[in-house]
Amino acid sequence: MNSNVHQGHKARKRFGQNFLHDDYVIDQIVDAIYPTDDFVMVEIGPGLGALTGPVCERIKKLNVVELDRDLAARLASHPFLKDKLNIHQADAMKFDFTQLREPGKKLKIFGNLPYNISTQLMFHLFEFAADVEDMHFMLQKEVVNRLAAGPGSKTYGRLSVMAQYYCQVVPVLEVGPEAFKPAPKVDSAVVKLLPYATPPYPVSDIACLSRITADAFGKRRKTIRNSLSHLFSADQLSELGLDAGARPEQLTLAQYVTLANALAQRKE
Repeated sequence: MNSNVHQGHKARKRFGQNFLHDDYVIDQIVDAIYPTDDFVMVEIGPGLGALTGPVCERIKKLNVVELDRDLAARLASHPFLKDKLNIHQADAMKFDFTQLREPGKKLKIFGNLPYNISTQLMFHLFEFAADVEDMHFMLQKEVVNRLAAGPGSKTYGRLSVMAQYYCQVVPVLEVGPEAFKPAPKVDSAVVKLLPYATPPYPVSDIACLSRITADAFGKRRKTIRNSLSHLFSADQLSELGLDAGARPEQLTLAQYVTLANALAQRKE
């Protein structure tokens, strides 16, 4: 039996497909998601429906966003699921999640995400944070570590700062390669992202935060005096209460927000 074939579908490398098949793990994830019709339920990349089926047992309606045409068609003709699914054959990275809004309901989004797009997809989803109740994703363990990392850690970076600006990050469980077909070469983990109603450290212009974190972490080894010299002088950094000799991974979210707001003010 070809280990890349699962339920008659050949996993496609370019879509980064690894299908979940461990029932115990699936049950734990579905319990964590806690599907209910009080929310607009949305699955990204349902694939062969490992999570789709058990989630649909608990709700009447599920939106799915699936890029792979064959898999979307397969779900559309699925004997048990088709009546419960709104299928959007689309690229989640370009998808406008506001079109799934329903009056008085927030979105609950979940998925076993293709690892090759998970970071960019997170950045896309953060734009819709105001519409979202929570998100549960299966990701490469290393990405979950980056999402949850705090200052001073090697894994702390731009993704950590941007994720923690929008959301509380809660690692849920770790999942070994044997839970998938084909088995990936890395460990996976499920993370819960809870968007804040109000960010604890609000920025006046999110583009400024995005730019500063990109510039600072783009030159990780350099001090912020060097990596942000095109935006701030050493004196300006000191005036903002920052040590110009600090490296980017030593700055807290609050300090990045201070920099972003100073930059936004100057733009005005």
